[in-house]
Amino acid sequence: MILEPHQIELIGYAAAFLTTFAFVPQAIVSWRTRDLSGVSLGMYSLFTFGVGLWLIYGLIIEKWPLILANAITFALALSILVLKLRYPRK
Repeated sequence: MILEPHQIELIGYAAAFLTTFAFVPQAIVSWRTRDLSGVSLGMYSLFTFGVGLWLIYGLIIEKWPLILANAITFALALSILVLKLRYPRK
């Protein structure tokens, strides 16, 4: 099966949407409760840095699915990381 470029782009947007919005429930719970005891500081630090690098990569290669998904995911992950640093224990 050979896909057309626009079909490949749609797969990218679908993947971006699903993986990005998977963070929304965690972010909402974190913002509301300020309870981040189950969140690993090391994991979120590495994850946030990695997403930031994916964002930079997307900008360099000018691929909108990567740019949009990683910009949103970076903002969500960074907000959770900031909350974790601000409220280390509840």
